[in-house]
Amino acid sequence: MKADVTCAKTHDGPAEHDPRWAAVVSRDPSADGTFCYSVSTTGVYCRPSCAARRANPRNVRFHACPADAEAAGFRPCKRCTPDQPPLAARWAAVVANACRAIENAEEPVTLSGLADAAGLSPWHFHRVFKAMTGLTPRGYARAHRSRSVRNQLTGSNTVTEAIYQSGFGSNSRFYETSEAVLGMTPGAFRLGGDGEEIRFAVGDCSLGVVLVAGTAKGICAIFLGDDPDALLRDLRRRFSRARILAGDGDFQALVAAVIALVEAPGTGLSLPLDVRGTVFQQRVWETLRTIPCGSTASYTEIAQRLGTPKSARAVAQACAANPVAVAIPCHRVVRSDESLAGYRWGVERKCALLERESASASVSKGGRDGTGEGPGIEADLT
Repeated sequence: MKADVTCAKTHDGPAEHDPRWAAVVSRDPSADGTFCYSVSTTGVYCRPSCAARRANPRNVRFHACPADAEAAGFRPCKRCTPDQPPLAARWAAVVANACRAIENAEEPVTLSGLADAAGLSPWHFHRVFKAMTGLTPRGYARAHRSRSVRNQLTGSNTVTEAIYQSGFGSNSRFYETSEAVLGMTPGAFRLGGDGEEIRFAVGDCSLGVVLVAGTAKGICAIFLGDDPDALLRDLRRRFSRARILAGDGDFQALVAAVIALVEAPGTGLSLPLDVRGTVFQQRVWETLRTIPCGSTASYTEIAQRLGTPKSARAVAQACAANPVAVAIPCHRVVRSDESLAGYRWGVERKCALLERESASASVSKGGRDGTGEGPGIEADLT
């Protein structure tokens, strides 16, 4: 870290009377980079989050930057390396390099190879990578290949060419998971969904207008809004060249079931879903379905359940990408202070859904599994 010519003078009063001492006592990582402190009995200086044994405040002096501490004759602590960027920044750089290596590799990379390049053990590298990205290295590689094959399919002459250019070692390896990756066959995706049939219908509910769409496998979209034409345009954008057809009488029964779910969320939805997303989105959506009707969870809590406590922002993005309102209950996710965050279909609708679930919580718990879903629900969260 470069010396700052505007560094403040060293604090000469009792350390425990300085407001910075509280950050040292709590080992607050957010204070790293704002100051450092030295210990006269050891001759070293540390960052606020240093895990070393707490020094006697009578021996502590504060410095605005490492250059100040070194000018005063102190050397950097070997444990917290205050003369280096913060640990989180270093891990971010390591993971960023690994991500670029995965994306640019002509052949699939191995965990041991990535760990060696980072100077870490495979176990430690795996743990750091997942904490920073929310995905394992293998999951990230799979998601990258999925993105790549989507791009390649729209510009390649053949499906086979796109498959190999995206890093899949063989046709069979890709076709085993093609519908999970694309939501349809590779040929149909290459043509923008051409030939894929999606049926839809629009109905009225107490929250406005609801659009329900489905493939042969299950419901692929539940949109809420005020303008049915706007909802239909959104559906057409998502499936730009699929055949969007009005649902028949049988499909109207699905719409009725969805409207019943909106009006009484505790009743559950005993219908199959056909929902696709990235690996991380799938994990988030699956976790949302475990939140009991009448309960809420914060974005941070969801991230912790996923084993990726630093991915709260990514969790929020996955909630925003949820295409099936209410059936995958992203409305049950709130801020850490329990205030309502943004909701794709409007905060007012989110508030109304939560109020209804709170009122019907006792009903939804009786004879059900507590998730707000019926006993026979199926979901293809691919």
